[in-house]
Amino acid sequence: MSKYKRILLKLSGESLAGENSFGIDVLHLENYVSQIKKIAQQGVQIGIVIGGGNIFRGLSGSKKGFDRVKGDYMGMFATIINGLALQSAFEAAGQKALLLTAFNTMPAAEQYSKQRAVRAMEKGEIVILSGGTGSPFFTTDTGASLRAIEIEADILLKGTRVDGVYSADPEKDKSATKYSQITFDQIYKKGLKIMDLTAFTMCKENDMPVYVFDMDTVGNLEKVINGEAIGTLVCNEKQI
Repeated sequence: MSKYKRILLKLSGESLAGENSFGIDVLHLENYVSQIKKIAQQGVQIGIVIGGGNIFRGLSGSKKGFDRVKGDYMGMFATIINGLALQSAFEAAGQKALLLTAFNTMPAAEQYSKQRAVRAMEKGEIVILSGGTGSPFFTTDTGASLRAIEIEADILLKGTRVDGVYSADPEKDKSATKYSQITFDQIYKKGLKIMDLTAFTMCKENDMPVYVFDMDTVGNLEKVINGEAIGTLVCNEKQI
């Protein structure tokens, strides 16, 4: 039995590269599609925001001499490329998917509106929300937070390569301890990094819980949807 009716799933662009450092690994893409399609078949309404770091990251581009605004738009287009790949993979797997972008990219995709997104999800389509917020100086984490709040998702699921939030980087500090749940205020006081401050603040102020989990392990998404405590819940104290 699914714990959530509607979710916003945030995926990193780098995750699509698989073991590669760049581009899209088809097997990794198909793995994600298979997991997401499975929970869609349970009746869960799904919105997806995916980053573009496997193709281009605006902030890192500005450090190499690109104009920041142009670099951010390049990053937004990278998320749209990943969105098109996801949409194509879903359709190949027999799952209807709609790609919506934050700004006009017709005829490649329709422009985002809450009404269009919700209507599609209610019909059982997976909705891919690309192009970030449509404005420079905002990350895809902020885009995910914004869309989760707009579509009235029950929760923002942040799929990463780590199985939750730790007291320190577990890849660098073997003594780091994992939290099963933690409040936004505690995250802030401890200086832990789960998303950028703008995205973090939006979720806190709008009571949008965030669940951080390892998406790369097959079956984990379904476990989260069914209420298994395999990651870390981040929320306001009143929601615990």
